[in-house]
Amino acid sequence: MAETLSRTRRFGQGLVDRLPQLGVAIVAGVLLCLSFPPFGWWYLGFLAFALLAWVLTRETTTVLGGFGYGFLFGAAFYLPLLPWVGAFVGPFPWIGLSLAEAVFPALFGAAAVVVRRLPGWPLWFAGLWAAQEWLKSTVPFGGFPWGVVAYGQTESPLRSIAQLGGAPLLSFALVLVGFSLAAMVFEVIQWWRRDDAQTTPPAVVVPGLCISAVLLATALTWPHVRQSGLGAGDEHSVTVAVVQGNVPRLGLDFNAQRRAVLDNHVRETLRLAEDVRAGRAPRPMFVVWPENSSDIDPLANPDAHELISSAAAAIDAPILVGAVVEAPGATAEEPTTTNSVIVWNPESGPGERHDKQIVQPFGEYLPWRGFFRNFSEYADRAGYFVPGDGTGVVHPAGVPVGVTTCWEVIFDRAPRESVRNGAQLLVVPSNNATFTESMSEQQLAFARLRAVEHDRYVVVAGTTGISAIISPDGRELARTAFYEPAYLDSAVRLKSQLTAATRFGPLVEGLLIALGVGSLIVAMLHNEGFVRRRVGGRTTDRGAT
Repeated sequence: MAETLSRTRRFGQGLVDRLPQLGVAIVAGVLLCLSFPPFGWWYLGFLAFALLAWVLTRETTTVLGGFGYGFLFGAAFYLPLLPWVGAFVGPFPWIGLSLAEAVFPALFGAAAVVVRRLPGWPLWFAGLWAAQEWLKSTVPFGGFPWGVVAYGQTESPLRSIAQLGGAPLLSFALVLVGFSLAAMVFEVIQWWRRDDAQTTPPAVVVPGLCISAVLLATALTWPHVRQSGLGAGDEHSVTVAVVQGNVPRLGLDFNAQRRAVLDNHVRETLRLAEDVRAGRAPRPMFVVWPENSSDIDPLANPDAHELISSAAAAIDAPILVGAVVEAPGATAEEPTTTNSVIVWNPESGPGERHDKQIVQPFGEYLPWRGFFRNFSEYADRAGYFVPGDGTGVVHPAGVPVGVTTCWEVIFDRAPRESVRNGAQLLVVPSNNATFTESMSEQQLAFARLRAVEHDRYVVVAGTTGISAIISPDGRELARTAFYEPAYLDSAVRLKSQLTAATRFGPLVEGLLIALGVGSLIVAMLHNEGFVRRRVGGRTTDRGAT
């Protein structure tokens, strides 16, 4: 009993001693969340990583402590970022996903403590952060890139860096600046406290150079990004329309209203056609409907086929229809389907199509169905969608259009492959009817960054919103409100040049990962706890210097 009481006291005292670090880790996570939509205070991202650096570089922080502080930082970030996950299914999926994602910043925290004694630690910290973002975007079940810090920087001047190396390089730049600012403050404070106060603090040089490099990259890329967004050049211009039909009600049961959803999109398209005939709107070359605008398979259902054909005839232009289509080999026990975008021509009906290649786990399909169905009554509502294949490009009215359907736009490889396969414009058909407005704002940030990354106009079409037309510099040229029927009709430019990010994005990310992993290996080799060397014929421990 006495021993238990003693351990409790020691634990309590240890907790009290660490309250400043615990509090700062939590504040840093919350600040990082506030840099994301719907808040959008992007500049807080720098402060978040500066505060995290203070926690991880303290002499009293052990490797295990770094893991714990990193986990706390991740939980404080993801829990307020992802409440929309549980909006209609309860808190368990939201909390479970948030805490699972917090493991990745925890791994970063542990690794950062290992490398913090290396000269120029802000650079190695940034490399380790790039490595953990790659890891979280890859595993498990294909990864979850939501929360990649680059997507909180769509209003930041730094966003132009995405043209050089995509989201990974932008994330790296942001955390590098945050860590470097912290290093400079730490060094200035130590220098000030020295007796020899006139000595120039040499350790400030590396973080200063890091910040200068990021600012230089921004200065070099921003003019080109801005000119592209203003329409400089002689690219061909086309008019594109987006139809947001809306749903009868939000929630998981929107599928029960699938005929009403289809009717809404037909009705809004007919309204657009009337406005075109009356001269109130320009005639579009093609129209974009959102994902799940026809959850009735229009290739198998005559009524859905006729409705969509009537809308295409009325607007006299192809419609990109987001439809659920029965997959080959589907059975009653395994009713597999594809989430498809079909080019519906006014004369010939359904033609070319894109079958979604990256399907969402726990939504569009349920991995380990027999296992996970034991944890939630909503598990069996997950679909039986299977991934498709193809180039990611369709050609309504002869225009090469890259399609990244909803979940796909989150992953770097989907829009990149579309553009590399010839897409001169990107469209993002989405269905946010099972989520909230804050989720829609966050997803819109993905599309805005893709526009900058690949120097393309991006057209976002949502069933409930937010639909938008985005210029290549990431600006929203037009947008709808959430949960309302509406259409957008605007001219966009077709662009064909490839950015450095489009060409070399995976290589840049690989180099960033190598930087982080390499620093970890070097630190381990110079740490007496990891390596033993034979010196003068006998084995000794060699510690870090």
